[in-house]
Amino acid sequence: MPSVYANSIRWGIIGCGDVTEVKSGPAYQKIEGFELTAVMRRSADKVRDYAQRHSINKYYTDADQLINDDEVDAVYIATPPDTHKYYGLKVAEAGKPCCIEKPLSPSYSDSLAIYESFLSKKIPLFVAYYRRSLPRFLQVKNWLDSGSIGAIRTVSWRLHRPASDLDQLGKENWRTDARVAPGGYFDDLASHGIDLLTYLLGDIETVSGVSLNQQGFYSAKDAFAACWCHKNGITGSGSWNFGTASEMDQVEIFGSTGTIEFSIFDERPVVLDNGNGRQELVIEHPENVQLHHVRLMKEHLDGGPIHPSTGSTALHTSWVMDRILGNS
Repeated sequence: MPSVYANSIRWGIIGCGDVTEVKSGPAYQKIEGFELTAVMRRSADKVRDYAQRHSINKYYTDADQLINDDEVDAVYIATPPDTHKYYGLKVAEAGKPCCIEKPLSPSYSDSLAIYESFLSKKIPLFVAYYRRSLPRFLQVKNWLDSGSIGAIRTVSWRLHRPASDLDQLGKENWRTDARVAPGGYFDDLASHGIDLLTYLLGDIETVSGVSLNQQGFYSAKDAFAACWCHKNGITGSGSWNFGTASEMDQVEIFGSTGTIEFSIFDERPVVLDNGNGRQELVIEHPENVQLHHVRLMKEHLDGGPIHPSTGSTALHTSWVMDRILGNS
């Protein structure tokens, strides 16, 4: 796709909350050829403060004004997932490229509506599954693609965490509010890992799961288990529980001649163990963890390689999530 932008691509952010402070927002200012022109938040005081601290010229409390600003070429939607469809359809109607925070939406049906709205207008849609672009996980992909563990047989992922003080006290938290994220922390966290596993091992063909609320601390679900099979015959299993006594975040990929171990969220080495011995690599994330993700969006918009995390790949992840949650 040839670039349609003669100069810099000017971005606006809808929902400049915590995730945009360090993880993502500054990346749009650091990548050559991108500018962060405008931000939007419903609180006038908070959005003014954000704009001043990050040296952004324009700020709004009305998302429509940002979306329809002639000086905004593309929009990053960084709001909670229950509003992704609402804002996404508006951006598509405005004809502007868009990046949406993960998950694409809380349901496959809403994700499909977002995807189809951009597809019908042939507008680029990206989703912030940025682990597909991080060097740590690209090393894992290199090991897999080069046959370092032989034929890949199966994968397992366990993500277990204790209930936080916030959870136990029943304090307001959109991540555990079933109206915003029916799957609770599963929506917020497991989506990252499931998306990464499809990137590493291929799309999933069949999947089944169970999900429930074990603790009763909040309205969203908190316990999940699943098994699946990738289209290439690799089998998989997962367990995600947000009420255990201790923490665990471990992915194990088993091949015919070795294994690979790593963590989705913890700062641990990636480990290759095969007939040549055991290799542990510490690969740090960049300060702005979405930096590589944003850089690859620029290359895509300039007519370069297709971005690894598009509306199409995120739609598949939404389908897998829906199956585990029992929604389809």
